[in-house]
This record gives sequence, C-alpha cells and structure tokens, in this order.
Amino acid sequence: MPHRRSPFAVSLVLLVVLASAASAANSVVLPRPGQVGIGIQGEYGTLLNTGGLGGTFDSGPGIAVRLRYRLRYERAIGLSFEGQQIDSRQTGAPGDTTAQKLSLTLSGLEVYQMFGTESRTVRNLCVGAGLAHPTEKTFSDESTFPQDGVYVSAGAGIEHFFFSSWAYDISTRYFAIFQNQKTNHDFQVSAGLIFYASY
Repeated sequence: MPHRRSPFAVSLVLLVVLASAASAANSVVLPRPGQVGIGIQGEYGTLLNTGGLGGTFDSGPGIAVRLRYRLRYERAIGLSFEGQQIDSRQTGAPGDTTAQKLSLTLSGLEVYQMFGTESRTVRNLCVGAGLAHPTEKTFSDESTFPQDGVYVSAGAGIEHFFFSSWAYDISTRYFAIFQNQKTNHDFQVSAGLIFYASY
C-alpha cells in the first residue's frame, strides 16, 4: 500500500509546483511603451590607475537610482543618478592631509536598445552622458572639491520580471570621466530592482 501511494504523492507535489509556477508566470505584467520604470541598485565600481582621480583612488561601493521611460520599437530613455564611495590607494593616519575617500556623483541621460520585450527576461544595451561631481575627503576629515567633469558611458544589462511589474535589474557599465583635462576609466557592476508604474 505505501508503494502505491508514493507515485500519487509525487504526482500531487508535481502538480502543486507546476500550478505555483504557472500562477507566478500569469501574475507578471510586462511594461508597455509609455510606462515609466523606477529602479534602485547597489553597485561596486573600480577606477583604473590612470587619470587624476584613478591615480589616487581605487574602488568602492555605491548606489544608483534610475528612471526608465519605455518607447516603441524596443527602445527606452532614462535618467541616472549615482553615488560612489571610492577608497584611496594611499594609506594615512588621522590628521594626515592625504586623500582618504572620493565621493563621486554621476548624473546623466541614458538611451537603451532592448531585446525580447515580450518575454520575462529583457536584455538591453545602453549609452549615456552626463556630469561628474567629485568630492575628496582627507584623513584629517577635511573635504576638498576638485573640478567637476563630464562623462560618457556604455553598458549592458537584463531585467527579469518575477511578479507583477517588478523585475530584477542587473547591469554592468563603463564610464569615461573627463575631469581636469584627464581621462578616468570607471568600471562598475550593479544589481537591484525596478518597478514599472501602471496607468
């Protein structure tokens, strides 16, 4: 008798799992042209050891807020606001005037080309441009404000929708930051969530 019940129990469990998966899939509402996505990501960036900023600072975490407006033909435009906290390549002691940390704020416009917008996993390529605002902090806890710069960027990412109009948003970007007549190279990876508001 126990052997006869086992296949039934396994079949019942499989049916419940399949029904749950189908229910989750049916609850996904893919965004349409005209909808705005609001996303937040944690990120980690690394400056190459070149340029004025990259020659002094190394890598560190950050946070990004992104607004994305879906257009027709699998395109989108967006605004991006990012803040990175990048540690110095140098060592110092309290009271030292050596640079300890760089706060780098990037604000700009991005243009996206998307692929597979009718599926739950949407891939994208993006290019962008904007303003870079650096603030340096020394080991003596003093802040200095280097000259602002501009940047251009390129990247790739995916949105994977898991419930309603919520999606995991994972991406990587390269930034060429032109500041004080020098070029800095910033590479970053980001992961977070994006929600598309309905109307």
